[in-house]
Amino acid sequence: MSVASLNTAVLRTELRLFRREPGSLFWILAFPTLLLLILGSIPSFREADPAYGGLRPVDGYVPVSVLLGLIVGGVQAMPQTLTGYRERGVLRRMSTTPVRPAALLSAQMFLYGGAALVSALLVLAVGRLAFDVRLPEQPFGYAVALVLAVLVALALGAVLSALSRTTKISAAIGSAVFFPAMFCAGVWMPVQTMPDALARSVGYTPFGAAAQALNEAAAGDWPGWDHLGVLALWTVLLTTAAARWFRWE
Repeated sequence: MSVASLNTAVLRTELRLFRREPGSLFWILAFPTLLLLILGSIPSFREADPAYGGLRPVDGYVPVSVLLGLIVGGVQAMPQTLTGYRERGVLRRMSTTPVRPAALLSAQMFLYGGAALVSALLVLAVGRLAFDVRLPEQPFGYAVALVLAVLVALALGAVLSALSRTTKISAAIGSAVFFPAMFCAGVWMPVQTMPDALARSVGYTPFGAAAQALNEAAAGDWPGWDHLGVLALWTVLLTTAAARWFRWE
């Protein structure tokens, strides 16, 4: 059997296992849309607010909900899965077969990255259909910012997997990173409503930069090259760190 066939078999197996994880499926695919539906059901969130630049709060929470799905997948779900494989010796046993552990890592990143993109599309569709939220007026720029955000989330998840020896440690570190990441993404305070100094500071973080890039593309502007550059730089740094620190055993 060729290497490509083996990698495809690994991907299919991981997809079947992924579908059997209702918790991950809910938090990645359903929860961001559910959050948007709950917030959009509040009457004041459907009225224009000067704090959002004349937009409605529900408009501002669409990019936030988009980022929420990929943060959950990259920071919490994927690291625990990979750490569990290492802890149970799955990766060590794979190293004695024609299937290399890297195939498993690639399959995991493909699945969680794909789930994050599906979650984003679902949020955009529900926002449009349920609350008449305008679709991104700069779709190509929005797609570029979204793909970079997914890559940086997966790279961060790979670093957390590298630093965690057990699933308990992975869960603890993931939780410690999860809540600051959500704050930077704007879950409690969208970037548009932050004081200027705080918004600038958050813009140097991966998800703060992603939130601002998505907001700019949604408004019809090309995402700022500074925000895209921050995302690209974090992706390179985190990927390098993960490659250096990750151990299969």
